[in-house]
Amino acid sequence: MSVRSIRRISASVGCMVLLGACASATKASQAPSTIGARAAVAPEAAISGDIPDTQAFVAYSPPAGGYTINVPEGWARSADGAATVFTDKYNTIRLESIALPSAPTVESVKQADLALLAVSAKGYEPGKVSSVTRKSGTAIVASFTQDSSPNAVTAKVIRLDVERYVFWKAGKAVVVTLSSASGSDNVDPWKAVTDGFGWV
Repeated sequence: MSVRSIRRISASVGCMVLLGACASATKASQAPSTIGARAAVAPEAAISGDIPDTQAFVAYSPPAGGYTINVPEGWARSADGAATVFTDKYNTIRLESIALPSAPTVESVKQADLALLAVSAKGYEPGKVSSVTRKSGTAIVASFTQDSSPNAVTAKVIRLDVERYVFWKAGKAVVVTLSSASGSDNVDPWKAVTDGFGWV
């Protein structure tokens, strides 16, 4: 091989090495620097069942009358047999009037109502049953968890936290059932609903 050929090969190799170094430097300059800085973290998504603090409430009375209650403005309303249901995503308020000869107690709710729920509610797990005071008077509330119905589009099933209030007066009871995705922080909104219950 001639000296001229050797020089040509050496020059070509040198150019290739130089181009490779330039490309590496360009990539390095384009890459984000992580020195002295923390990588950005996406904010945690809010639980879908949280009712906004800005939620407005409106009074609702059934066509037959008898009581009034606060419900979130803008929620969809539907009928489920004799019950009226308000929904927004996985949040639900179910209202139903029933005949009840005597006032409910913690024990009567445990022995009758929850016994029925244990066999009718999918994934039912019992919680606490207690007597609470609301603006309209005393109510018996049962807390429990259960599975939601499958989503009509995705078929997804989620766990629900449920509070079931029984208000009673003169042989008539109104059952107010509140449910939302497990882990939702709806203490204040649910209090606004049940404090807004009144007999008329």
